[in-house]
This record gives sequence, structure tokens and C-alpha cells, in this order.
Amino acid sequence: MAIVPLDFGPKVQVNCSSTIYVDQSGRGNFQSIQAAVDSVPPNNLQWICINVKQGVYKERVFISRERTFIYMVGDGLRQTQIVSNGTDPIDATATLITHAANIIIQGISFINSYNYPAIGSPNPMTQAVAAKIEGDKTAFYECGFYGLQDTLWDQSGRHYFKDCIIEGAVDFIFGAGQSIYESCVISVVGEAIGSAGFITAQSRQSPEETSGFVFKYCNVSGNGKTYLGRPWRKYARVIYYNTYMSNIIVPEGWAAASSTGQDQGLLTFVDNECFGPGANTSGRPKWANKLSTGELQKFVSINYINSDGWLLSNTI
Repeated sequence: MAIVPLDFGPKVQVNCSSTIYVDQSGRGNFQSIQAAVDSVPPNNLQWICINVKQGVYKERVFISRERTFIYMVGDGLRQTQIVSNGTDPIDATATLITHAANIIIQGISFINSYNYPAIGSPNPMTQAVAAKIEGDKTAFYECGFYGLQDTLWDQSGRHYFKDCIIEGAVDFIFGAGQSIYESCVISVVGEAIGSAGFITAQSRQSPEETSGFVFKYCNVSGNGKTYLGRPWRKYARVIYYNTYMSNIIVPEGWAAASSTGQDQGLLTFVDNECFGPGANTSGRPKWANKLSTGELQKFVSINYINSDGWLLSNTI
């Protein structure tokens, strides 16, 4: 039985010092989301709410390092959409780029339309980022991220994704973030590429780095075929826990760093207590799924990203 997240409703309790309204009809403070973000005082230390009314906003949104403590909320991921079209350089053309710490976003979709939707797109499959998340203490609730290749650049910092949809075909969740994805839909559009794709490309570079992607209570489904992940760097760490996996998962599940296997002992690739037709681990590589129960619990616990309590103080 598939897990179906997207139980819409209040997930965040934030005491905002002020509220800024964005409405394309002109009935708010701004018609542009970027203009609203730019109005937040630099080095702000009190939560400011940016309320984005429904509509398709054709713009890129950049939250600079000094624009902290922003709670941006839309009318729902199907109602409030931010869309841009860009591919190179990917660090500048993502639909959303956040550098600041203490950012919460709820009920908004981020779309890179360069080659999305994939079927019928005139553009080739290439890197086209919907969101690049760099700041620490960043959370997304009931948000959508849509692309084909490199959809979500979970670059660095501690992040929490709850009841979100992330869609793509190749390396569409990548980077060196320290992140938990809880009750999210991982939507694979593999038929668009005609070969097996890859959900993750995590880039932990050393054993000292704390980064890793943890998927718990998620739903991995879609069309075509896919690997659960491949390493971008040789210490890559990705964990799926108690997650539904449809039959789109290839039997081996994980791709190694090289054919020689020299990096295989350094990877942490785990799918544990998962279920569904794609969750059979009998075909997984021998070097996968090597965490003990105690080690696994360290990562699936919310304390993996929330040891200082930043998350639970702002969520319900």
C-alpha cells in the first residue's frame, strides 16, 4: 500500500512580526515575489511573513544571505507556482536560490520549465534546477519541485522537507545538504529519458562531513525505471527508511562510484524497512545496507538535523 502524503493543513506555527502580501492583481504590497523578499531588512532577526496569493509567477527568486527569518507561504503547491526557464550556469539560473538561514516555505511549487514537462519539450535533457538550497535551518512544507535533470540542488546546510513532491528523472535530488525528507512523494518521470535514471546524487566528500539525505515514510513512484541513487562524491550517504517503492526501482537499486569498486566501501547507501514491489533487497549490491540498527536510528531521528532544536521550535 502506497504512502500518500500531502495532508494539507497548518504545519507551521510562526509568530511573524509583520506580513507582506504578494498578489499579481495589484491588491497586495507587491506584485513580484522578489520585490517582497528585497523589502526584508538586511540581517533581520524577527520572523517576517511573505504571503503569496495564488497564480503563476514567472520570475526567479533569490534570498540572499542577509535576508534571514523569512516565512513564505502560498495558497498550495497547485495554486501558487513560481516558474522560470534556465539551464546554464546552474548556480545562477535556478528558479529558487536561498543562501540565508532560518527560511520556512510552505504551499508553493518551484518549476524549471527549460525541459519540463519532459514529454514534448523542444529542449534536450540537461541540468535545469528548480531550487538551489544553501542556507542552514531551512524547511519546506507542502511544496513542489519540478524538473527533469538536477531538479533540487540540496547544496549545503540542515534542511527539512515535509509533505513535498520532488519530480525528475536524472540526479534530481543532489548536493551535500544534511536533510530529512519526510512523507514526501518522489516522482520519477523515467519514460522521458528512455533509460534508467537516478533519484539522488549525494556529494559528501569526507568521513568527517555530516551531510546526507534521509528519506523516511516517503512514496517513490512514477514511470520508467530508476536507481535509488549514485554517488556524486566518494563518501555519498543516502538512506531510505520505511518508504514505499513501486516497481520502477531496478533490482540492484544502487549504482557504485566506479566499475573497479575502489570507492564502494566508502559509500553509505541504505534502504531499510521499505515496502512495495521495488523494495526487494535481494538484488542489491553486497556493499549496500551495511548500517547497524543503532547507526540507522541516528540518521532517521529528527535529531540528525535538529540537535539544537531549531526545527521543532517552529513547527507543529
